[in-house]
Amino acid sequence: MGEMKWSHFFTEQDKRHDELWGKQTLNGFGEKPVLLLIDMYYSVVGLEREEIFESMKTWPMSTGLEGWAAIDKTAILLAAARKNGIPVIHIKGMNSGINHWTKSSKKRKLQVTMSEEMMEKGRQIVEEVKPIAGEIVIEKAAASAFHGTPLLFQLISLNADTVICAGETTSGCVRASVVDGATYRFQMGVVEECVYDRTQSSHYMNLYDMHQKYADVVEMNYAIEYFDAIGAAKKVKVEA
Repeated sequence: MGEMKWSHFFTEQDKRHDELWGKQTLNGFGEKPVLLLIDMYYSVVGLEREEIFESMKTWPMSTGLEGWAAIDKTAILLAAARKNGIPVIHIKGMNSGINHWTKSSKKRKLQVTMSEEMMEKGRQIVEEVKPIAGEIVIEKAAASAFHGTPLLFQLISLNADTVICAGETTSGCVRASVVDGATYRFQMGVVEECVYDRTQSSHYMNLYDMHQKYADVVEMNYAIEYFDAIGAAKKVKVEA
């Protein structure tokens, strides 16, 4: 991988520390991956493709064009997973009226100013990466995709050893899910172009932190080549 953009946010001390301590090689992935798509809703990108501050006028939690760019990349990654028989699991928030885990005033503002019809549209997974028949959809009530959900049991049933993550936000639900996945001893991957956040510094520094401690942060082409290799190995096994 080339130089990652997180280095643009380093202090001089951080640069020196990274030279001495920073991760030099990838941990590597296993032979049974699952693609995990986390919270890819209209409410976090908007119904129209607009820059972030314009989109926030209607959708206060929007990530704007950077979110849409990540979704477009995720659609390519998703197609590669499906082509190669990689299981896909979609994660979405639970909307049953329970007390939401986030305390954001922006979310409260959204609930007050929007019609129920608009709120319902905002909860939908965007068309570009929506589930198809046979793909698992899991609802969660906390930041982590693992907390209080059957995700762990689904991964065990699939005999998964690797979880490749895309979605939002890098510093929130993606990070929480990655930390929990690593705690459960899965090989965790984060696809750099396919995760997104509301603030650039938070996005990149959380990518760096996850890469150092809990996951391999990889480029999309690397992840696609990995999926292709898994698919080719499956084909050889079937033919044998």
